[in-house]
Amino acid sequence: MAITGNWRLGLLLAATTATLWGLLPIALKGLLNAVDPYTVTFVRFFFSAALLLPWVLLRRELPAKAQLSRANLRFLAAGAALLCINYIAYQLGLDRITPEAAQITIQTAPLLLLLASVWLFNEPFSARRWACVALFIVGMGLFFHHRLGELFNSASRYGVGIWIILFAALTWAGYGIFQKKVAGQFSAQFSMLVFCSAGAAVFAVPADFASLVALNGHQWALLLFAGANTLVAYGAFAEALNHLEASRVSAILTLTPLVTVTVVHLLPLPGVVVEPLTWLSLGGALMVVAGSMGAALLRR
Repeated sequence: MAITGNWRLGLLLAATTATLWGLLPIALKGLLNAVDPYTVTFVRFFFSAALLLPWVLLRRELPAKAQLSRANLRFLAAGAALLCINYIAYQLGLDRITPEAAQITIQTAPLLLLLASVWLFNEPFSARRWACVALFIVGMGLFFHHRLGELFNSASRYGVGIWIILFAALTWAGYGIFQKKVAGQFSAQFSMLVFCSAGAAVFAVPADFASLVALNGHQWALLLFAGANTLVAYGAFAEALNHLEASRVSAILTLTPLVTVTVVHLLPLPGVVVEPLTWLSLGGALMVVAGSMGAALLRR
């Protein structure tokens, strides 16, 4: 499908995705005080699968038998497994650190996918893009300058949380690779239906459904928001690509950490601890965003 060129609509949709993804760790952090990560992960997967199923059926996006080759099925299974690991690892890490720290750290995921694409898909990588990677790494160091000692202390809950988030970023990059493998074979909606259905089935086992009964109205609102967030944000992202170049959409999405930082510091929420920000930390966050944005905009 050709890009429409309606940049205003594309910008609005990309900004919507960035905002929703920026708010997601805040909602999840508020939920983790009352519900365990496995139950929250089940609800997120189940909610998405329940909404995707009628969409796929009505649009007749089920694959033909010829598309269900062993290789494609293996790619779908690998993508589903990695996305399941990514979801739970992100929430287990978030349970130990602040929403801002989680959002800054998870920005390594698209960067890892970019580097993997150079190796696996022979995508070009210029010296200027390497400079953006260096800027990103330096920015990470500055943002966590007051926590560096904890990062290498196995007894530190915060340090362990950061490493779990980095692992989540690595699994997301792996998921992205397998998503690319099946992109030409299945529709994006069908692939996500498979991934989310698998996730719902996996996490239905350890989920504690009894804990949902004890939730108050505010917590239910957070849970429903977390459940709808991924699907709505993904839909807005997919539609944005119809109106704006992929590199520009990706550049807008790099602003996601700034959404998280701004919201938690301007609108304190009960049960959500904020990261102590200094000018050095804030400068580091801006460098992380600038590095990610540069790498996205320099992509051919």
